[in-house]
Amino acid sequence: MADGEEDPAVFSSSSLPADPRLLATVTNAYLGTRVYRDILHVNGVYNGAAGDTHRADLPSPVNVRMVVPDAGSLAETFTLNTRTGTFSHVLQSPEFTATHQLYAHQSLVHLMAFSITLQRSGRSTRPVTVQLQTPFVPQSQDLELTRGPDFQGAHYVCGTTLVPEVEGAPRATVHMLWTPVPPALTLGEEERERCWQFLTAVAESEEEVQSCYSQGMALAAAAALHSSHIHAWATLWGGCCVDLDGPLRLRQALRGCLYYLLSSIPPPASPGFLFHGISPGGLSNGTRGEDYWGHVFWDQDTWIFPNILLFYPGAARAILDYRLRTLPGALRNARQQGYEGAKFPWESAATGLEVCPEEVYGAREIHVTGDVLMAFEQYYHSTQDQKLFREDGGWQLVAAVAQYWCSRMEWSEEEQCYHITGVMPPDEYHQCVDNSAYTNALARRSLGFAADVARDLLIPVPEEWEDRASRVKVPFDAEKRYHPEYDGYSPGEPVKQADVVLLGYPLMHPMSPEVRRNDLELYESVTEPCGPAMTWSMFAVGWLELREVRRAQSQLNKCFGNITEPFKAELTPSGWADPSGWADPAGCSPLQAPLIPSAGCSCPSRVTRSGLRFGPALPDDISALRVAGVSYLGHKLQFSITRAAMGIELTESPRDPPAPPLEALLEESGQRFPLREGQSVSCPTAVGWVRRSSAEG
Repeated sequence: MADGEEDPAVFSSSSLPADPRLLATVTNAYLGTRVYRDILHVNGVYNGAAGDTHRADLPSPVNVRMVVPDAGSLAETFTLNTRTGTFSHVLQSPEFTATHQLYAHQSLVHLMAFSITLQRSGRSTRPVTVQLQTPFVPQSQDLELTRGPDFQGAHYVCGTTLVPEVEGAPRATVHMLWTPVPPALTLGEEERERCWQFLTAVAESEEEVQSCYSQGMALAAAAALHSSHIHAWATLWGGCCVDLDGPLRLRQALRGCLYYLLSSIPPPASPGFLFHGISPGGLSNGTRGEDYWGHVFWDQDTWIFPNILLFYPGAARAILDYRLRTLPGALRNARQQGYEGAKFPWESAATGLEVCPEEVYGAREIHVTGDVLMAFEQYYHSTQDQKLFREDGGWQLVAAVAQYWCSRMEWSEEEQCYHITGVMPPDEYHQCVDNSAYTNALARRSLGFAADVARDLLIPVPEEWEDRASRVKVPFDAEKRYHPEYDGYSPGEPVKQADVVLLGYPLMHPMSPEVRRNDLELYESVTEPCGPAMTWSMFAVGWLELREVRRAQSQLNKCFGNITEPFKAELTPSGWADPSGWADPAGCSPLQAPLIPSAGCSCPSRVTRSGLRFGPALPDDISALRVAGVSYLGHKLQFSITRAAMGIELTESPRDPPAPPLEALLEESGQRFPLREGQSVSCPTAVGWVRRSSAEG
């Protein structure tokens, strides 16, 4: 970074946003809050039955505001440093600097911590006092908390949620230890600098919470707590990179999106950690009536998962494990509706049973079942992890989804094809339609993948799967050469969000460039302008496919309209017809053009049975793009792209066991470039594939 250039990884402001939803978030895979909020959330801890299930609000000991009374004029700065995963508040005068740092520890996920540091900057020896304002009270509307004995100077509460998700089921248990916060801290006359540290530990048992708190205190005593957190973030960032030569706002948006995603995933090498999925707003949101109440739904599998898989397949596997653990609930959902197999809930919490507060969505927005399976398919093609399917329950889930789709189809004698009726497509303006193009195409893809896995595992493929995959109706108007959204759709009808355009990506449904263009042009003009940002990123993907870079950029400008200052959260416009108007710290929407719509660039992300497809396209204001840490078949890859040339380097290859050798193949010319560890190959910027080497064996 050149001298004087603003750091794209650091978001600073002299004031906080007036809307509390736009405050910075500090989260890890287990704990999360927004700064200066009186509650925090624990991954997987919900309160309430069925449609009333929501993230349980735990009182937050880290909600502390630092003030200096009667100090005259103070310079004030609020900063979110995405490089270190740390929020800081700094008060500065000619005589002293007061710094408040807050973080959710990246690797010790049961810990949140903050520190107050007072440092003299002048010759004065007068005591410096800061007040610590906190509304903390160890009570919760969602948990029955009981005060217990102190531990190593920390206060202690424990308790259970009030109402289980399912009648008769056990209630979630929470144990919390926290360092008491005094009303004020003082730097004495003889002191030049002093730092105070405050820890909060949360776990599911008393033994575990005491162990986590003790570990944190030992690190704090060695002045190594924050540095160990920074090291964990450095390791995480070392495994992935997306950057570009272009406008600062784009670089910041990319960094913010990746930061919020990485904040949500399990740390590397965390065996035994039970991950409970990612809701759209992350762990900082999800109280009753907010951010879909903290539920997991298709955002995780369709929008968030591909970006995590691209860099951290181990974390992606943890998301799939959540779906595997909730498979019994999905089986029960299907039975309750009179179908076979597994129907994943539109909104999911702890059990996999349907917890959407509004029945119509849970009953009809069934495409989520195919969205879940598409994540398994992408993982399979990216990793070839057959153990997941042979031994760890993956095959049972795949077969159950295929069985559900078969039972959901009806034969039409008139059209001589299978129909799926009475569904809600992604376009939620139309709540009961027949033959949703997206839903039916997704069902076809699910059945095709199930058949492929069966053949790979040497399991006989049921004839029913192949028959229904080949004969399910996907609406198509042969005269106008476009895909109607559903049977009876009339061009010009308003659409809430991306729907038919998803046939091209992520479904990769076969169609000609002419049809792809027609779909984009028809639906772009009728889609709700204040809808979710992911809508415009999907239109951008389509225009990038057709090499219409400027049209893609216009869609991305709409996507950017949802990214707010100063901390780069995504806020749905108030005009969007949605049950919440939430800030999205999951950061998934602006990363969707295959990988980077926020930059207007098309990069690796379409993983298929054939390989990892790339199709670089740079808009006018971006001269170069670099994507590092891309994971494919156990290898790590780096792409460096300009308009004229593209470099591909195999940066890391596993040796035990060895991974299959790779090559890059340019689609139009047929040129092949063997990829060898530590060597970079240069080729024209063009569409192509990274795939298993044709010379293998």
